[in-house]
Amino acid sequence: MKNKFGLNQEDILLFKASISGARKIKQDTIVHPPKRKQITKPSAQRVIQEQVDASYYFSDEFQPLLDNEGPARYLRPNASPYELKKLRRGDYVPELFLDLHGLTQLQAKQEIGALISACKREHVYCACIMHGHGKHILKQQTPLWLAQHPDIIAFHQAPKEWGGNAALLLLIETEETARR
Repeated sequence: MKNKFGLNQEDILLFKASISGARKIKQDTIVHPPKRKQITKPSAQRVIQEQVDASYYFSDEFQPLLDNEGPARYLRPNASPYELKKLRRGDYVPELFLDLHGLTQLQAKQEIGALISACKREHVYCACIMHGHGKHILKQQTPLWLAQHPDIIAFHQAPKEWGGNAALLLLIETEETARR
């Protein structure tokens, strides 16, 4: 046997004597689940209050200045223009989806408010709102409402894979993004 570690014969014999009687350890088959942070569910009353608070920002009288040419899009004044470009290309994958089909305007406002508060609570940066085509009432109103909310960084008409011109992808400011 070749001595590739440069040890003398005395050290090798000493090592062999010290490990004599050792046996192979049996493999532990217990798999421990990863420790996850406990998420406490908010009470029903708190969720309803969050919906009301978040829908407070939505007014039907206020008409924000949005570009009517091309797809529906909005970028908050202090936000990076690349965020809108990333939304348009579909670089962001929405984590939460909201389907507004069959809802009235009042219900839609409350659900959008609930979506925004849920995104902030769950630290979700990108969400998708599917307003559909229909009579174009929600399709026209949804961008106007979203542009009024202070926690919306940007929104753009969704790529085809996320609903096309019947949906919007939006970026919500969370605690992590506010620190950047």
